[in-house]
Order: sequence, then C-alpha cells, then structure tokens
Amino acid sequence: MSLIIALPIIAISALLLSRVPEIAQVGLSALPLAIIIGITWGHISRRTATDKEMKFTKFCQQKLLRGGIILFGFSLSFQQILAVGWEAVILDAIVITTVFCVGAYLGIKVFKLDREVAILTSAGSAICGAAAVLATESALKARQQSVTIAVGTVVLFGTIAMFSYPFIFQLSSMSPEAFGIYIGSTVHEVAQAVAAGDTVAQQALASGDTTGITALENAVVVKLIRVMMLAPFIVILSAAMMRLATGDAEKGKITIPWFVFGFLAAAGINSVIAIPEVMLTGLQLASQLLLAIAMAALGTQTQWKTMRQAGVKPILLALILFVLLIFGGYFLNIWLIGG
Repeated sequence: MSLIIALPIIAISALLLSRVPEIAQVGLSALPLAIIIGITWGHISRRTATDKEMKFTKFCQQKLLRGGIILFGFSLSFQQILAVGWEAVILDAIVITTVFCVGAYLGIKVFKLDREVAILTSAGSAICGAAAVLATESALKARQQSVTIAVGTVVLFGTIAMFSYPFIFQLSSMSPEAFGIYIGSTVHEVAQAVAAGDTVAQQALASGDTTGITALENAVVVKLIRVMMLAPFIVILSAAMMRLATGDAEKGKITIPWFVFGFLAAAGINSVIAIPEVMLTGLQLASQLLLAIAMAALGTQTQWKTMRQAGVKPILLALILFVLLIFGGYFLNIWLIGG
C-alpha cells in the first residue's frame, strides 16, 4: 500500500483507537498511537517508498504538523490562565526553562551528544512531548535521525511518568487541587496529563474528598498553559540558533516559525469570540487528524536500528530529565503553590 494512502489510514485508526475506553484510561492518545502504528508499518512494509511518497511524508511532517498546531490553538483560551492564577504561569515558565537548560547543558557538555538530539530531547521533556520535538525541529532544521531519537525517549519516559503520579499522590500530603497543578506542570503529553489527573481525581473521590475533580481540571489547564508556551519558546530558540550560526550563509538570517503566531492567534480568537460548539469540535478534530498524520509519517521513518546506533546516552539524558520533572517539579510546586 502506498504511503500516500497508508498515512491517513494510520492517523484515522489512531484517532478511533484513542476513543476506546481501555486505551484512553492508560493515557494513549491519538498521537502516540499514530507513532506506534507508523513504526509498526515501517518495519513490516517491504516495499521501497517512491520519491513521490517521500515528498508526501516530508509534507506531512512539516506542513501538516504546523497546520495541526495552529488549529490546536482553538483548544485554548487566555481565560484558562486566569482561572488557575498567574502562579501556575510562573511555575510552568520555571519548569520549561530549568528542564530545557539542564537538558541542553548535560546533553551537549556532559554526554557529548549531537546538539540536535540534546535540544530536541530537552524540548520534548520540558514542554509537550513528541509535538514539541517536531515543532522544535522547524527551528533547528534537524536531521530525521535526531528527531527519531528524541521522540523515542520522550514517549518512553512520558509514559512511565504518567503511571507514577497516582502512586506519588498516595504518598504525598498534597490536596487534589494542588496535585493537579503538579501533574500539569511536569507531565510530558496532554493526554498523559488527562489520564493521570483523572486517576488522581478518582482516588480522591473514592476516599471521600469531594474536591477530587479539581485534580483533573487543574492538570489539564496547567498543561495547556505549558503547551501555549511552545510558541515563545520556538521564537526564542530560533533567535538563539541564529546567533550561534557559524556559516556565512546562515549569519544574519533567523528562521521565523510563523506557525506559532497562527497558534497564538487561534487561542486569541477563542478567547474573545464565542465559537459555536459544533465548529469548535470540528476544529479540534481537524487539529488531531493533522497532527496524527504527521506523527504517523514520523513513525514510518523510524527504525529501531537508529535508536540502537544512538546508544544509551540519549536515554540517560531523558531519564535525568524525567527525575528532574518528578522530584524537582514536586518540591517546586510545594514552594510556589503549596499543598
């Protein structure tokens, strides 16, 4: 089957599977599912992709990804920020800055990783997983191999992190409200924040705490605030990459990630205009479909031998960032938000 046909089918399959209750409960959203199915397809398919198919795959990974991120802006509003307070915004900003800077420093200076791998892995851990990796790729113009390695590490540790939160909640003295903020400020993917927040909410309600539902609400809102920060992050990173450029052809030129402004504009429109529910649902579904196709395209180009060739250093880097998010994020939440 041609990739031009296979990629949309993989994306639609991932969207449908993500709605199966048993799958949704473990936090597997359409995007990680699309990557997994895409990887499986890439390994079992015996045919060699044509030039036309490779161009289509690249189009999906670049253009459709950016279109999906723009449409994702309609899932957010600035009123959501006001609802949880500016403390959550400051918290998210500290988490993103700390995790990214620590990851980039350790990856480049200590582990001697390729700069692209270190930056992409750090961005994925700091902001919103695989989607952040692919969005950051636009600023770096990274190689396929670097993107593959980074996505693999953040998906792995993001999944492990998601299952850790319910156990941490049982051991902590945090209220469901505060713990939801902790989840949103430290978990990798949006779907993982939803899954972990829902589990913690159910635990709190089962123990008789009627405020338990706030764990899910705050987890989602604070996580979405982190996603919104992807826009300024990409702009700042693009400017930094321009300053670090050493080639004459690159000096003085900055890659403007125009799609992030579209993302902010979509969020702004959703903040000031009451978009009909049917239209809003359609925009959100379109966003998920475009992003799922982009993830499927990435998956089909992902080979396990690439991960093996990278060695253990990228996994060690992602592990350190995982520990930093879980433990560092916990104490930061206690300090800024309280219990």
